[in-house]
Amino acid sequence: MKLTSIDKLTDEIVGKQGTPERDIFEYDLRMDIVGTMIKDARIKRNMTQQDLGELLGVQKSQISKLENNTKDFRIGTILRALKALGAKVKLSVELEKEKLIVV
Repeated sequence: MKLTSIDKLTDEIVGKQGTPERDIFEYDLRMDIVGTMIKDARIKRNMTQQDLGELLGVQKSQISKLENNTKDFRIGTILRALKALGAKVKLSVELEKEKLIVV
C-alpha cells in the first residue's frame, strides 16, 4: 500500500503553494480555524452567541457567521471577539525577509 502525504495530496487537489487557488484554500482554512477557536472559547466560558454578541455590540447572527466562516470579517472584529473571550493574541506578519510580531 502506497502512502501519500497530506501536503502532496493538497498540492494535487487544491494546487501548488503560491497559486491563487492554494492561497484561497489556505486563507479559508485559517479563517475556519479562527472561527472554531472562538466558538470553543465561547462554549468553555458558558457563553451563548447572544452573550458574546452583546459584549461586542453585534447581533447573535454575526457571531454565528464569525464562528462558521460564512462572511468575511474585519481583523478588528476578530480581535475584539478574542479579547472579549479572554484570549491572548499574537499576530505574526512576514514581509519578504522581515518579520513583525505584535503581541
